[in-house]
Amino acid sequence: MTKVAVLKQDGSQAAELELNDAVFAIEPNNAVITDAVLMQRASMRQGTHAVKNRSAVSGGGKKPWKQKGTGRARQGSIRSPQWRGGGIVFGPTPRSYAYRINRKAYQLALRSVLSQKVAEGKLVVVDSLAFNQPKTQDFKKVMDNLSVDSKVLVLVDNDNENAILSGRNLANVQIMHADGINVLDVVNADKLVVVQSALEEIQGGLA
Repeated sequence: MTKVAVLKQDGSQAAELELNDAVFAIEPNNAVITDAVLMQRASMRQGTHAVKNRSAVSGGGKKPWKQKGTGRARQGSIRSPQWRGGGIVFGPTPRSYAYRINRKAYQLALRSVLSQKVAEGKLVVVDSLAFNQPKTQDFKKVMDNLSVDSKVLVLVDNDNENAILSGRNLANVQIMHADGINVLDVVNADKLVVVQSALEEIQGGLA
């Protein structure tokens, strides 16, 4: 089984942990990872784009000229699409771009990106992130002790609100509960810092 060092908040090694190879040591499936990332990015789109069709533009209630006898083409409204200031035909309307992929496929994508992080040595396991009170400076000191100076995703357990409040103001840190782990955030992070209890929760959910 794959082993990883468990560090203390001061950066020293506390123990060594065996990872579940079914979650952290599989052959990454790049096609499924791509599908999962595209799905998440599509779901993030607002879809609030809109244009005015001929029923939404103002004016045009009166027929511009009579049907016959003028020598000009017949027209029913000055707000028809062919007129300047008329309605737009087949323009974008508000919509949702969200869609879902198969749950097992998404879990495979998640296991794939986690395995990539382990293979590249970008997974850092810490025994705990304990803070007496929310303080950004203390959180940054812990990240320095763990030699994390790049874009990082920090995963904590659900009972660690002080850590979330301490790390949320740092520009290069994204911190969340373990049950919120997702493919896009793991891919975007240069390093993955996981509290040991959160790691066990992730393994239990994906094994």
